[in-house]
Amino acid sequence: MDVSDKTTHVCLVDAEGAVLQRDVVASDPDALAKWLNRHCPGLVRVVLETGPLSTVLYHGLVERDVPVECICARHAKGVLSTRVNNDAEGLAQLARTGWFKRIHMKASATHSDRAALRIRAQLITGRNAMANQLRGS
Repeated sequence: MDVSDKTTHVCLVDAEGAVLQRDVVASDPDALAKWLNRHCPGLVRVVLETGPLSTVLYHGLVERDVPVECICARHAKGVLSTRVNNDAEGLAQLARTGWFKRIHMKASATHSDRAALRIRAQLITGRNAMANQLRGS
């Protein structure tokens, strides 16, 4: 899957690498899981690159029992730069051959905790900046 903000390009290949189907689906875990369940009954692996939506899509697809793996975008770019085809097909070929570097996705709770810590740090920095400005005045 080649994910962008609103749509995801999906390419389905068989074990020999022949393209069975290409489609564009909304970048939503529900829509993607429904499309995959309808068109891919014997699904082995779904691959998506790291990016802004990868965490949401990864955890959403895992909740819907889709065998999804998130791969390193830098590594995939290096491999895909040698191909002329579109990114979705190249990623499908990477998934088929196993030529990718898997990325460990942290749990959703970890992301929430990290966001709360960042917000707290920003509030402390802002408070200190205001106090220093008041003191300087």
